[in-house]
Amino acid sequence: MKTYSARPREIEHKWFVVDAEGVILGRLASVLAMRLRGKHKPMYTPHLDCGDNIVVINAEKVKLTGRKLEDKRFYWHTNYPGGIKSKTMGEILSGKNPERVIIKAVERMITRNALGRRVMGKLHVYAGAEHPHAAQGPEALDVAAMNPKNKRSV
Repeated sequence: MKTYSARPREIEHKWFVVDAEGVILGRLASVLAMRLRGKHKPMYTPHLDCGDNIVVINAEKVKLTGRKLEDKRFYWHTNYPGGIKSKTMGEILSGKNPERVIIKAVERMITRNALGRRVMGKLHVYAGAEHPHAAQGPEALDVAAMNPKNKRSV
């Protein structure tokens, strides 16, 4: 018996739109990473880009459990002496680029190589409800309905 390996011309990339309003960040990121990579398809091949294009809207309305809004901190260094800086998750979500929270959460679940960079290029995240990808005819993907734990009501 031979193992099936997909060819690049056999792979079909669909478009999906995901509404992140009220959805738990980690659960959303794991579903997005799996869909971007193509692991939900029976024809998944590890060395090829089998995943779909995903548009995430309402990124600023994503929810976190516990006290992560106040306690979870992100650090970076400015490359100057004493240049360590940090922000809390709440400051990032209420700031200028709240979509970075979802991008970084998914990016940390994808492999860190050339294929991972190509896969991340198919993730499009927008803070509001508007997106410029209507011409691709994206299908709605309801992450909140996949599991009752995915949606946070409070």
